[in-house]
Amino acid sequence: MALKLNRRDFIRTGICAGCGGIFLSSAGIGRKTFVSFAGDEQLWKWSREAIFWEETPRGVRCLVCPNECTLRPGETSDCRNRVNFKGKLYSIAYGNPCAVHVDPMEKKPLFHFMPGTLVFSIATAGCNFGCLNCQNWTISQASPRETDNYDLMPDRVIEKCRASGCKSIAYTYSEPVTFYEYTYDTSILAHKQGIYNTLHSNGYINEKPLRALARQIDAANIDLKSFDESIYLKLNAGKLQPVLNTLLVLKQEGVWLEITNLVIPGWTDDMKMIRAMCKWLVDKGLSDCPLHFSRFMPQYKLTQVAPTPVAILQQARSIAMEEGMKYVYIGNLPGNDAENTYCPGCGKMVIERKGYRILSNNIVRGKCRFCGYTIPGKWE
Repeated sequence: MALKLNRRDFIRTGICAGCGGIFLSSAGIGRKTFVSFAGDEQLWKWSREAIFWEETPRGVRCLVCPNECTLRPGETSDCRNRVNFKGKLYSIAYGNPCAVHVDPMEKKPLFHFMPGTLVFSIATAGCNFGCLNCQNWTISQASPRETDNYDLMPDRVIEKCRASGCKSIAYTYSEPVTFYEYTYDTSILAHKQGIYNTLHSNGYINEKPLRALARQIDAANIDLKSFDESIYLKLNAGKLQPVLNTLLVLKQEGVWLEITNLVIPGWTDDMKMIRAMCKWLVDKGLSDCPLHFSRFMPQYKLTQVAPTPVAILQQARSIAMEEGMKYVYIGNLPGNDAENTYCPGCGKMVIERKGYRILSNNIVRGKCRFCGYTIPGKWE
């Protein structure tokens, strides 16, 4: 007889299936079973008062992201990670990641930051977007109350990062903006221990919390999902302008920045829009930022959409380079020439990649081995 699952059980089962091998048992991280949470009665161990919020006549208002949810007592934010508990705003995503993994840096993707090194990756449930194409929807569209979580407070993240031989931590997979306090506190401890902090985010965050966090972040990959406000609303349930602001603030704050644009057929594959996006990036002084055009694969609510044709990705890359972007990559297409790094000075290949592996590296002290051209990034 077929087993019937309700939505919550399905989400939990899906997460366990996707993350069951996510961390070796020898790492000593205790997997937590599902813990119920009575939001209007008590807080659980994995709660912290939010950093950015204010009181209003209608309830407490979260000030971390542009959604700025206003919550009455007992209510939960759109991202599912914040609650109004007795007139104060609390995060319920603190020290309880549902995903923990050791990844190659190239998976983030960060191609110009510590290539060939390992990064300790963590994520809690929750997201402030609702992308129709989300590949991690089983955790991004869930609450920490619904997922099977690890018990991993910031000090233990540092401990496990070091034990895993990683030089960096990545706040990733779902959306680190929604587990802001956990990311912020962990990143401070990491820097004190000489560990780098990296962020993979949708960039949907208000300026004040962004600047506070940016002081602790060494590198970020921001998803610039399209260059059209209406597409952002329909495809992602968000807005474009705050993401553009994030790119500029990160650049101002000295964070190493890379950008990913997922090319979805019928949604974000308009070449005029891609050209306008690249022109804006160049005009704003971001021509040295690596730009990753990523191949779409059918996911979540867009399973009826075919994978991105290779020719479309190649055309997008050509347009970006015509507009002045210097380092343009094609992702989710292993074995293609556009996953390698080429020197803008002499045109020679300086980093050869295959998937997440580095086959050769001809960047020496930040310069092309062949002509001496400076290749921006952090290489060692």
